[in-house]
Amino acid sequence: MTATFLAYEDKGKADSSPSLPLPLVLIHGHPFDRTMWHPQITAFATSRRVIAPDLRGYGESPVVPGITPLSTFAEDIATLLDDLGVTDFALAGLSMGGQIAMECYRQFPHRVRALILADTFPAAETPEGKRTRNTMADRLLHEGMTGYADEVLYKMVAPYANAEVAAHVHRMMTATDPEGAAAALRGRAERPDYRDLLITVTVPTLVIVGADDEYTPVTDAEAMHAALPDSTLQVIPDAAHLPNLERPAEFNKALADFLSSLD
Repeated sequence: MTATFLAYEDKGKADSSPSLPLPLVLIHGHPFDRTMWHPQITAFATSRRVIAPDLRGYGESPVVPGITPLSTFAEDIATLLDDLGVTDFALAGLSMGGQIAMECYRQFPHRVRALILADTFPAAETPEGKRTRNTMADRLLHEGMTGYADEVLYKMVAPYANAEVAAHVHRMMTATDPEGAAAALRGRAERPDYRDLLITVTVPTLVIVGADDEYTPVTDAEAMHAALPDSTLQVIPDAAHLPNLERPAEFNKALADFLSSLD
């Protein structure tokens, strides 16, 4: 399905009645696609509307080469939700998706009724980080995705992860177009610092992280939890950077408990 130009999943009850639970919008990370959220779409579409887009440059959405800043990803999501008639929603993002969720809150806080920030962090990129992301963008354009995917697979998921989960993650990474991935890396290198934004967030927020995440360790999640005025922290044991796939039952329970407190 397409609205604007993004491919997306739109499952569950589409009625906008205020008596229904809040729609849940899911933003995937890099270099993945909306199938990253399959366990959550399956679990939550039985009780609420669940929308999961492929970001531009990923999955079945068109590839836009160059530089894609987080602000552009957020604008795309706003346009998609406008087209779908969704005004208020709970917004979840993992890793880069969590940073896009923060940017969405910066741009249109009046629409975001709750935030779920998974395995992400709010700080701007360091000078070294900017160089690393731009170097990786060059590498992906030159070499493609396979070598990178092989190298980072067991940081994305834990070395002890279920083999089918690891294979799914590897497929998502190798299926990503290098031009889309490179554009996102270059844009993400220039992202703003969201730490000052977090202390102004007025909606309930769930901060969730895999206990063995090397990219965004538990200490990052604890710092976000401390900065947010109304937040809950959940650490998912036996998971790395993708606890929603590695430990879906535990992740879904934390998310369900949080959403039920809103509804």
